[in-house]
Amino acid sequence: MRRPLASLGCCAALVLTVLVQSPAGARERELWGSVTIVPGRQGLLEVAGYGGPALGAGSRLTLTVSEPAAVTGTPLADGGYRGAVASDGGTGSYTFTGTTAAGPWSGRTFPFVLSVPADAVPGTRLSACAMVVTDAGGGRRDEGACSVTVGLPEPTLSQPLAGVPLGSRPRTAGTAYPGAQVSVRDQDENEVCSTTAAADGTWWCVPGTDLPSGAGRLQATATFNGVSAASEQIRITVT
Repeated sequence: MRRPLASLGCCAALVLTVLVQSPAGARERELWGSVTIVPGRQGLLEVAGYGGPALGAGSRLTLTVSEPAAVTGTPLADGGYRGAVASDGGTGSYTFTGTTAAGPWSGRTFPFVLSVPADAVPGTRLSACAMVVTDAGGGRRDEGACSVTVGLPEPTLSQPLAGVPLGSRPRTAGTAYPGAQVSVRDQDENEVCSTTAAADGTWWCVPGTDLPSGAGRLQATATFNGVSAASEQIRITVT
């Protein structure tokens, strides 16, 4: 039984890559799709790449995902397709309702909204995910497996304050995923200081050497379990 998902915002860090092998017979062009979503949010996976024969009305593209990922929407705005999502979020599909002459699955992209819950662990790779194209009689015309990687929420850089004159070794601080390695770099990609985010998500560090006088920029990058994310840059002036 799938657990219910909390209300989710939009877009940024899980990666979904679809690798498809054709069924017995000639190998078709691969279906593919990717999306980046952070835990507790949702994003758009656009599936494309079907290269098989034209299929008629009633043919279907179905995406199946495992927990903690879930399908939450099929937003294609095209009257020739009918989207549907299972009540438990385990599958989403598009059924072609037009004519064979339209070539329904070739040269098109099909969007699926995916989400992961807020407690998903960044860097987790989920293997139970699949997609299949079937004809009107339910016969498989293309199929494949996909891998899902949960990404990392963006860190924040709240200190120093932008636009305030600073000393040569200003305290830098912010928030990041608990346990993430945080590196603060300047506009030339030189590391200013680094630390590890505490259990409550807070972090701080102080430069080990003087920053050059004048205008500059700082940005924090967090890394955890093989995935990374960066904060917004802030402008600084060292006096």
